[in-house]
Parts: sequence; structure tokens; C-alpha cells
Amino acid sequence: MFHIKTLELVHWDFWRRFTLPLDAQIITIVGPNGSGKTTLLDALRTLFALRCSGKRDFRRYVRRADRSFAWIRAVVANQPGHTGKRPFFPCLADEVTLACRIRKAGGDWIRDYTIVDGNQPIEALEATNDWIGLRDYQHRLAWGGLTPAITKVLALEQGDTDKLCEYSPKALLELVFDVFGDKEVLDNYQAAREEQKSAERELGELGIDLDRLKTQAEEKKAEANRFLEWKQLADEIHALEAGIVPRLEIAELERALAAERETLFRVGHERADKLVEQRESRQRLEIVRAEQESVQAERKRLKEDDRASEQRYLAAHDRVRDLERLLEERDMLRAQLASEHGADAVALEKEHEEADAALAALRRKERELVAAFEERSETLRGERNRAGAPGDAEVARFRVRLSAEGIAHRSLAEVVEVTDPAWQAALEAILRPYRHLVLLEREADRHAAWALGERERFRHFIVAERESAPPPRPMSLAEVVEFGAPVPRWLADLLNRIRRVDDAEAARDLPREQEWITRDGYHRERRGARHLGRPQEFHFGELARQARIAALQDEIGGVDKQLQALRPRLDAASARLTTLRQRLLGLQSAQLLAARAEAYASAEAELPAARKALTEAIAERSDTRGEIDRLAEKANGIQIELDRRTRELKAIDLRLADIAREHGPRRRAQAERILALRRRRRGMPAHWLDAGELALLAERYGDARGARLQLDRLRRHLDEGEWITDPAVLVVRDRLGADVALRERDYLNRQGYCTTARLHSDNARAAYIAKLRATVRQYAKNLKALGELANVSVDCPTPHLENDDLSLAQAGLEVRFDFDRKGAVGLNDGEASGGQQVMKSLILLIGLLMDESRPGGFVFIDEPFAHLDVANIDRVGTFLRATRAQYLITTPVTHNANVFAPAQLTLVTRKKQPGTDWAPPIGVLQRAVD
Repeated sequence: MFHIKTLELVHWDFWRRFTLPLDAQIITIVGPNGSGKTTLLDALRTLFALRCSGKRDFRRYVRRADRSFAWIRAVVANQPGHTGKRPFFPCLADEVTLACRIRKAGGDWIRDYTIVDGNQPIEALEATNDWIGLRDYQHRLAWGGLTPAITKVLALEQGDTDKLCEYSPKALLELVFDVFGDKEVLDNYQAAREEQKSAERELGELGIDLDRLKTQAEEKKAEANRFLEWKQLADEIHALEAGIVPRLEIAELERALAAERETLFRVGHERADKLVEQRESRQRLEIVRAEQESVQAERKRLKEDDRASEQRYLAAHDRVRDLERLLEERDMLRAQLASEHGADAVALEKEHEEADAALAALRRKERELVAAFEERSETLRGERNRAGAPGDAEVARFRVRLSAEGIAHRSLAEVVEVTDPAWQAALEAILRPYRHLVLLEREADRHAAWALGERERFRHFIVAERESAPPPRPMSLAEVVEFGAPVPRWLADLLNRIRRVDDAEAARDLPREQEWITRDGYHRERRGARHLGRPQEFHFGELARQARIAALQDEIGGVDKQLQALRPRLDAASARLTTLRQRLLGLQSAQLLAARAEAYASAEAELPAARKALTEAIAERSDTRGEIDRLAEKANGIQIELDRRTRELKAIDLRLADIAREHGPRRRAQAERILALRRRRRGMPAHWLDAGELALLAERYGDARGARLQLDRLRRHLDEGEWITDPAVLVVRDRLGADVALRERDYLNRQGYCTTARLHSDNARAAYIAKLRATVRQYAKNLKALGELANVSVDCPTPHLENDDLSLAQAGLEVRFDFDRKGAVGLNDGEASGGQQVMKSLILLIGLLMDESRPGGFVFIDEPFAHLDVANIDRVGTFLRATRAQYLITTPVTHNANVFAPAQLTLVTRKKQPGTDWAPPIGVLQRAVD
């Protein structure tokens, strides 16, 4: 097998173009995570038509370069083997160029491959037309030693170098035979098995065909009976159609005419009776309605009397209340007279009123400040706990509906972050129409979301088409924004289209079609320039959230200062009002009593008469309302009677309408029956109407409906059954008998051929088992030789194989390893350490490449030292140096320096720096030859 000497990449991932020397046995690829180690191996996998690691493919890498083409070129050895054959014959040079050209065509990326003699540069390859497809290229590589079985081993994932030892014994045996086995022996065995299966299948088909012919012969014997049964059914159907059904229908029609004639007579009498009932019911209804109108008029008069008595009651009640209050005022003044003193009552009362009003105003102001303080504190807590933008009631309700429907979504504010505070206001002004944009996580939910938006009349955009934002253009508004998730393409294009300028004067030299915006939000587009307005509240990103929190904290501090200044004034006003109230308790009441003595005496004299008038008004109102209640009960009874009479009249009207609606059609139907009877009896034989014969038919079939049912049943029986109507069935039966005898002879001959095919299959299986044993012995020899290099005892016994398919299907390759004389362990028994797992997998892997007919070859190993300590790293390195294959090994920069000990060549990868278009080339460290 060949090995790699140099590698050249053009526009692969973030690498522009570089060439790497790979002409060494052990090559170490080192670099931090994400620096391109696996990317380099995937380039080699793509060149050798292998599957890339993980879920990646070659399109992922060429898209990143943002170019329309990419190249992967390698120079490999083409040295003749011990048989004198070169791997890439008819190429006869010692070096061969393998190249993969990737280009964009028809919206997709396609690969072309070529193999040319010598070391040919890319510029020379561009002029050649000797390109081949993927399948032909894989065949050429397989001829050179890169067989499909080895490609499975070379395509191990990152960190999976220990997965070979996790193969089941059966899977390992199949892989070993794919690599070392003789394809012709396996093909012979499979061909013999297929021939045996084909012979057995043909024998089974002949047996089935013979059974089918025998069954058909038996069926033909029964078909004659089916023919006679069909003839009998057909005769009975003809008799029913021609005579029985018409005779029964005539008799039934005569009975229907007699019954309908009697029914029409009864309906006529009923109509006359209903007309009399209708006239009487209407008269009774008019009497009830007149009585109802009389009661309603009397009730209306009583309600007017009730309103008048209610007015008299209210006037008397108010007069008694006023007199009682006046006397209560006199009693209160008399009680206060004892506590009077000489203070000025008018001035003291005015001062008390002013103090009370001042205290009420201060307390109202305090309540307003406390409410404002609590409201802003609650808003501040909500802003601190919320990571997104300020809420909107309509948007919040709609998002709850989306979540209830199981539609995953996000708002635009949740994925936008502003990186430059100076341009926050300008970005907010541009995105103001899209603040509440709803982004769907799954495009398949778009129709359900749109239907919900239509139903809820949601006024904001619902977007399902999203993609990763492209790199921002320099000096564009997109340069100050970071998107945390895919966004609509039109939004990214909008921000990339708008250029940032300091002011309108700075945009003077820009092209006429260029859109721009200033920090203050002055925006120029194709329609002209205008100021978008500086938003009062920021909406997008963490900067907007912090600004809202700071503003709320300032407002809370201001309200708290106002409360601190108000409370001392409130305490002083409360103390002053208390003092004035204590002084008011001693007002002079004698003068007030003297001034209103006449009013108090008049009230005391008038109170008994007022109370008597109130009692009389209460009695009058009670009598009037009792009469109203009596009339209401009477009116309810009249209404019940009116409803009953109305329903009775309605039922009579409905019945008369039914009679009128049905009587005419029934009379017409009766006339049609008479005409039909006359038509059907015309030309009918006289004996068909004989009462005795009709009685016999009625006894057998019941009536015409029964006869028709019998006729339909017989017809369905004939239609649904498989009847024989051709008397030639006897000829077919004889012919089938002869065919059965011939097929029986063929079946005996095929049985002899099937026995011979089984013998050939047994011989081919024996040859396949012999080759399989030789293959296992060769592989076991390779494993033992590798184990000696690694100081590991390897035991690979030959599996037990019997000459039958079941034994071959269950056979497996059991390999056991003895590390440090601690006891043998199996392939994946859980007893080996991580380092021993790696060592086992490497031995199994390299053993597959040790083919005397195809020595050498190369192996990709992703991070084989990931689970090894220092001692095991040295041990694996020594083992790799002792083998003959070429190794490309990746390792992160965090490993022990001993991982570089076995390497003759070290490739150093570095990450792409932000703001640069291309990643730095790979560094090369080559060990000096002593």
C-alpha cells in the first residue's frame, strides 16, 4: 500500500493555500481545540473518497472559504512491491499525484478526481481533462491498496481509536476476512449457496404448482354440480320475474286501494270536526283576552294610587326625621353647655377647619408617593429578574397561545445583542417596527402559527424562514450587532445595507445609492432622509436592560427623598389638629340654644301629629300594595289560561294544516293506484287472479315484498357466487388430469438436481472455511508480532467452524490480551484501563494493515493519547515507531510533551483570529536527523 509524501490545500475551510510535507512515518498534528486538526484529517479523507468525521462533509469546509472552488492535492509513493507491481499502474513514476477539485455547479458543490503520473502542480492539473468520477476513483484506490474494508478503519471518528476493541467477535471476524480474505473463495461459496437456494426454491415452487393443479382438478369436478345449481336458480328467478311477483303486486294493490279509500273517508270526517273545534277555541280565547285586558287596566290604576301613597309616605317620613334630628341637636347642645368656656368659637372653628384640610392634603400626598414608590419598586424587581425586552400585553398573550399549541418560538429581542453603546439609539430606531417580531424555531410550524395569528389578529410579523447571519460588512450597522440565533435573511441584509456615519456632513462623499444613519438616528434611504426619532426606552440587548434599571433606581431615589421630607410636616399638622379639637370641646352652647329656642319648641309640639300622619301613610300604602298583589295573582292565572287556550288553538291549526297538506296528495296517489291497477290487469290471464292460486303464493312468499326479497336474494346469490355456465368444464377437467401427471414427473427430476446442488454447496463451504481459518491464522500471526513489539501477550485462537451455515453465522474471533502479566482480558470485557483500550485497538488496527502483499500504508488516528498517562504515552510511541505504517496523529496542546517523542514530523495548527479572512498556515516542525 502507498504512503503520503506531500499535501496541498487551496480554499479549504479558512485556509487560503499552503503545502505540507508528510514524508515521515509518524506525523503529529498539534493545536488547541478548534484550530483545525480534524479539519486537516477531513481534507485527507475527502481526497481519498472517505466519509468525513462526525456529521460533517466536504461542503461544510468549502462554503466557509466563500470561494467558488477548492483543491486538495497530494503526492503519494508509487513504489513497486515485492511482486514488482506498482499501486497505481499504469502510472510508472515513483511518485503519483492524487487531486480532488471541488467546484460549484448548479447551486451545489461537486467533486472531480484525477490520478496523474509524477508530481504535477495545480496549475498543470487545471489544463487537463483526465477527470474521473467518485466510483471509478474508489476502484483505482482499491487497486492501490485502499480497499473498502480498510476505508472503514481509516474513517474512525475523533476520539474513537479505542472502538476497534469494542467490536463483537463476529464483527471483528467479518472485518478481518474483508481485509485478508480471498474474494474468489467467498464468491464461489455464495454462488453455490445461491444455486442451492434457487434449486430448493424451484422445487418448492414446483410442489406448490403441483398442489395447485391437483386443487384445480378437484375444483373442476365440483363445477358441474355448480352448473346444475345455477340452472335451477335461473329458472326460479325467471318464474318470479314473469308471473309470481306481478300477481302478488296486483293483489297487494287491490288491498291498498281498499284501505286508502277507508282512510280518506275518516280524514274527511276528522277535518269537519276540527273546523268546529277551531271556531269554538277562538271564541273562548277572545273571552280570556278581554278578561286579561280588564285586569291589566285595574292593575295600572292601583299602581298610580301606590305611587301617590308612596309620595305621601316619604313626605311624612322625612318630616318626622327632620323634627327628631332638630330635637337631638337641642339635647346635644344642652349636654355641651356644662363644658363651655370663654374661647372665641368662630375663630377656633375656622382654625380647626383649616388645620383639618391641611392634614388631609398632606396625607393624600403621602399616599400618592407611597403608591409611586411601590409601583417603581415592583417594576425594578421585574426588570432585574427578566432577561428580555419590556413586555407588551398583546405579544405576551399571543406567545402564551403559541406555547399552548406546542409551537417553539423566540422574540427578536431575545437573540439581538448590541456591542457598541454609542449606536444603541440608531439601532433601536431602525428596528422599532420589528420590536415584537416572533421567530419560529421549526419551519414546519409556520402554517399553524399563521392560522393562530389570523385568528388572534396579531399585528406583528411571524417569521419561519431563518438562517445564520452572514459576516457583517465593514462600517455597516450590522457590525455593532451580535445575533444569538438564526434570523431572517432580510433583517441581516437590512443592517448590512445601512452604513454608519458620524453626521450628515460625513456622508457627503458616499455613493448616491448608499443608505446611512447617524448616531442620533438621522437616516437616509432611497426615498430620502429623515430623523427616525430617538426612542425614550431601549428595547434590544443587555445595554437597554441596564438603562431601564438605572432609570428606575433614580426614580425610586427621588420618590424616597420626597417621602422623607413630607413625614415631619405630616406629624406637625396632626399634632396641631389634635390640640384644636381638644379646645373645641368647650364651645359655648347657651347662646346657640337661646337663638333656636322657638324652633326647638315648635318641633316638640309638631312631632306627635307628624308621627300619626306617618302611621296613616304606612297603612294606606300597605292596603294598596295588597290589592296590587291580589290582582297580580289573578293576572298570572289568566295568563296561564291564555297560554293553554293558545296552545290548544295552535294544535288544531297545525292538524288542519297537516290534513290540508296531505289530503290532496293522498287523493292523487289513490287515483294513480287505480290507473296503475287498470293498466297492470289489462291482458293478464284470468287464472292469475284466482283466489286459490293467490292464497298458495301468499302462503309460500307472504306478499309481493316477500317475493321481491326472494328474487333479490336469488339474484345476489347468482351475482356474488362463481357459477359455471359453460358445459365445456368436463373437457377442462380431463386436460388438468393430464397436466398433473406431467408435473409429478418434473417434480421427481428436480428433487435429484436439488440433491446435487446441496453437495456442491457443502464443498464450497468447506473451501471457504479453510480459507477463513488461514486468514485467521495470518491475522493472529500479525497480532502476536505486534504484541511482541508492544510487550503485550496476544492470544487469538482459531474459531471453531463446522461445515454448516449456522456455525458460520455464529462464528466470531476471540482475541485476548495480557498486559504486564496481570491476566488475559478480552476485547470489550470492561477490565482494561483507558490506555490498554487504546493499545488493544492500535494492535487490532495495525494488524489489519500488515499484509505481505501490500506492506506499508497510512493510518489516521484522532487523539490516541487522550486517556493515557505518561508511561503509556511512551509505550504507545515506542510501539508506533516499531511498526511499518505511516501515522497521522492528532493531539491537543494540553497533553504531555512525550506525545511528540515518536514523531519525525509535527504539524502545528492555529485558530483564525477575529477580523481576519484566512487562518494562519500550519506550522511544520521536523526532527533533525542524528
